[in-house]
Amino acid sequence: MALPNGETTQEFEMATQSAQWDEGKAAKRSGATDSDNPYEAGSQQSADWLSGFTFDEPEQNVDRPEPGEG
Repeated sequence: MALPNGETTQEFEMATQSAQWDEGKAAKRSGATDSDNPYEAGSQQSADWLSGFTFDEPEQNVDRPEPGEG
């Protein structure tokens, strides 16, 4: 898939983040915990905030178990 304006995948993803994603990222950097998420559980805003909060954590592999996980 071609990205607009010759952007790389990472640049494109960063340009499409929401304000809540930015808030979550800032919260993580300020030492907040994930329970400090100010948005209603189950809402898109809450999911976006959590995505920003966990921006620097490796994505968990949910489709294939790691060796030894059964």
